[in-house]
Amino acid sequence: MQGFAGFMWLLSVALILFSGFALIDAAVRRDDAYRAVDKQSKAFWLIVLGLAFVVNLIFNILSFLPIIGLIATIVYMVDVRPALRGLSGGGRPRRGGSSSDGPYGPYNGGR
Repeated sequence: MQGFAGFMWLLSVALILFSGFALIDAAVRRDDAYRAVDKQSKAFWLIVLGLAFVVNLIFNILSFLPIIGLIATIVYMVDVRPALRGLSGGGRPRRGGSSSDGPYGPYNGGR
């Protein structure tokens, strides 16, 4: 039984770290990027991922609420995050590029 309890504790810590990472990632993304990739708003994802993080802190991994939080976190990580990262380098500073590049690609002045 002690081995199972240790495994469940490790799984719980991993779930907390996973949801915490998703919450921080959602917080550092630009608000207009969510609209540009046609996903829910930044506020929506911050609320959902924040609730998932708090639920993972409070409840036991064997209850159903952390499982719902895990599903929401997985949806963010496999659907929303790749779309946001694909939008002009994902918010990280680009290497190279010209000074005329806008947030969604090069700006050619209507030429």
